[in-house]
Amino acid sequence: MKVIVVGYGVQGHKRFKVAGEDAIGIVDPVAPEANWRRLEDVPADRFDAAIVCTPDQPKIELLRYLLERGKHVLAEKPLFADSEHDLRALEALARRTGALCVTAYNHRFEPHFVRMRELLRSGRLGTIYRCRMFYGNGTARLVRNSAWRDTGDGVLGDLGSHLLDTARFWFGEIADTFRIVSAERFENRAPDHVVIAAEGRPQIELEMTLLSWRNHFTCDVFAEHGSAHIESLCKWGPSSFVHRTRVLPSGRPPEVSEILVQDDPTWALEYAHFKQLCGTRTQTDLSNDLWLHRALARLGHEAQARSGA
Repeated sequence: MKVIVVGYGVQGHKRFKVAGEDAIGIVDPVAPEANWRRLEDVPADRFDAAIVCTPDQPKIELLRYLLERGKHVLAEKPLFADSEHDLRALEALARRTGALCVTAYNHRFEPHFVRMRELLRSGRLGTIYRCRMFYGNGTARLVRNSAWRDTGDGVLGDLGSHLLDTARFWFGEIADTFRIVSAERFENRAPDHVVIAAEGRPQIELEMTLLSWRNHFTCDVFAEHGSAHIESLCKWGPSSFVHRTRVLPSGRPPEVSEILVQDDPTWALEYAHFKQLCGTRTQTDLSNDLWLHRALARLGHEAQARSGA
């Protein structure tokens, strides 16, 4: 499969490296390494697929251009549009031309995220009571210095999209009952620290921040027969997974733990998965993107209002 990378920023560099020999060129209006300045300049017979790593604003038009020509697309998250109609139109277009359109959520390929999903779906934990996730990095200053990143819903669309997608990856078709617990603008123009929560079973609380000076991720799942915990991601390692089995009436639970010290495997695993889907002519399904679009649009308006953005 011959691939082009559209947008050669931080993510574009990663995607181009992972694509390896498949990558035949870069499209970027300013990057000196770019082979073409505009997508329209790339001969259609030179490539089969594109990895789109641009800001949100031009993304939908770029995807439409590619899908109209039957080119498969892996688009950096989140897939935002002016309306749901735009996303439904993209899905219909992709199905009509036989092209695959997939939004990249690389954390689905984090080893401990996969292990958590397997444990939750095994039923060994029994009824799941509560899940809390924290995702933080220290990029507030970098975001503030970006003309396009420090706008709108801020950290909610950036890290919150990952957390909401992870909740659906683990728990399936959860209801969109999330509400804003807090939304702050401590250093940035857009919200840089947000907490959202949803009632029901399981209760879910998601906290995201650009003000964690040590990049960090934690997750705690509490359930009827025990609990499960993740600390850190492979890219920030060491990354640990702990499964504790409840002792009745109470007592110190036996636990099984695994600690990984390795480079981030998610980018290569996601790209391999994308190639496999293209090879099997998998039909485009944007239902997850539509759910996230609705949830993030609603929560984004509330977060901006609460924070005075």
